[in-house]
Amino acid sequence: GPDLKVISTLSVGFDHLALDEIKKRGIRVGYTPDVLTDATAELSVALLLSACRRLPEAAEQVKSGGWTTWKPLWMCGYGLSDSTVGIIGLGRIGQAVARRLKPFGVRKFLYTGSGPKPETAAEFGAEFVPLTRLAEESDFVVVTCALTPATHGMCNKDFFGRMKKTSVFVNTSRGAVVNQEDLYDALANGQIAAAGLDVTTPEPLPTDHPLLSLQNCVILPHIGSATYATRSTMAVLAANNLLAGLRGEPMPHELKL
Repeated sequence: GPDLKVISTLSVGFDHLALDEIKKRGIRVGYTPDVLTDATAELSVALLLSACRRLPEAAEQVKSGGWTTWKPLWMCGYGLSDSTVGIIGLGRIGQAVARRLKPFGVRKFLYTGSGPKPETAAEFGAEFVPLTRLAEESDFVVVTCALTPATHGMCNKDFFGRMKKTSVFVNTSRGAVVNQEDLYDALANGQIAAAGLDVTTPEPLPTDHPLLSLQNCVILPHIGSATYATRSTMAVLAANNLLAGLRGEPMPHELKL
């Protein structure tokens, strides 16, 4: 209605908001960046390890009786040591992911985005490369970019086709960055080794979705920021954004439209 003056969202993402209409009507928007960076980065690493070391599949083998005698290559996966990690979107969360992965013995970091960030990348010795080269050379691809018209569906058939058959794909950004049909084909046909997703299209993902039939795809219910401390901090920030907006004061975190 015409009385709407302020929107406060409990998230860092804002692709769920009608930004054109909001901007046209001069509505102020508060959001919650920064405070969920660490929690989302931790979840990204956990999801990567779960996918590359086949943890859900292995746990299920224990429950189902599939764990029998020792076999040298049974449940083998892929390790981070001496690997190349490609990060799509070296923003706050992308940097936090790289910072956590570096001690695992990653040999090289590649990144891509709207442009090079030499000062940011220096901490990891990360190299700015085109998306195609990142796909071709990375053993692990982690997507942490924002959803924009430029990134919508960027991880598609061509992208997965360029990846190594031993590579692992992780997305903790937004589901629409990925063409899920193309990802299913890549996983089902052995074009890539595994994937880990915390975001999907739609959310929740229907329980009969083809991706859920694959053992080499780990899917979580968008829990990147789901620690008690982080969600509490987000709630307080969202409330303070709203109150400041209603008072006509500067918000702690306002989205500049």
